[in-house]
Amino acid sequence: MLDAIRLGPADDATAVTAAQLREVVTRLVHAGQWRPGDADILVVMDTGYDVTRLAYVLADLPVELVGRLRSDRVMLRDAGPRRSTPRGGQPSKHGGVLTFSKPASWHTPDQATTCDTTRCGTAEALAWDRMHPRLQARGPWLDHCGELPLINGTLIRLKVEYLPGDRDLKPVWRWSSRTGMTGQDVDVRWQAFRRFDLEHTFRLFKRTLGWTVPKVRDPHTADLWTWLIIAAHTQLRLARPLAEDLRLPWERPSEPRRLTPARVRRGFRHLRVKTARAQTLQARTRPPTRLEEPQVGATPRARAKTVKRIETLTEHVRLKQQRG
Repeated sequence: MLDAIRLGPADDATAVTAAQLREVVTRLVHAGQWRPGDADILVVMDTGYDVTRLAYVLADLPVELVGRLRSDRVMLRDAGPRRSTPRGGQPSKHGGVLTFSKPASWHTPDQATTCDTTRCGTAEALAWDRMHPRLQARGPWLDHCGELPLINGTLIRLKVEYLPGDRDLKPVWRWSSRTGMTGQDVDVRWQAFRRFDLEHTFRLFKRTLGWTVPKVRDPHTADLWTWLIIAAHTQLRLARPLAEDLRLPWERPSEPRRLTPARVRRGFRHLRVKTARAQTLQARTRPPTRLEEPQVGATPRARAKTVKRIETLTEHVRLKQQRG
């Protein structure tokens, strides 16, 4: 978790997301996490984000965006070099139509891969190169000056044999801003999309770390609490090499240094003996006892409490007889 921003009532989610991603990528470049010549930074997002719009806005950054698309979408093929027909008229901008829900409209895919998974059986991926959506001058493109662009990418359709629990899964559609992929590149893109990890991360934030427990009224307080949760999650991630797998009886063993944050949290209290602690060089002096502490401003009743009491009843009777 690298950043968190609160959306206001009048904020554009796509514009805020683009600014957020730009700031994160800039920080990664300045920190030396990406250098010229390295592969583009892969950004994976779920449905609800306008991945094609983000790819157009962030085209000047070394990023590749992979987003999930709804199953009722339509994509268009690239028409190739624009040239007029013998009859004249405006050159065609779009090629054939590919409707996700109509297999008859699919043309031959450019890449087709098949691999075996551990929990979902056989996974089949089909990829069509240079596919783009049909943009219209409305919504985020309302203020666009000039002709609307063609944002080409790679369309990927993933179909697995089954899900755990004998559940049937509908095909999942993804779009990547990169073109000219090989079969290995296609497998890397659909494997990088792990919605299971995203859902469990937010579940950890809410149930385990208590993200939604405080009922605060000030937005600034809520933002501060969110960043504290992110800091705690970062500590759990960094402490993985030091933690021991205290798994529950029904959980499978995990490889070293691959523990989930929830498992690291179970053994987080045992990390104190393993972490380096600064040792003070100053000589420790004996702290004053209660009888030696100065009684500044104390009342007579408070000072009387510092008198040593007689420990036994026999000694108390003996002292009373001596006093007569």
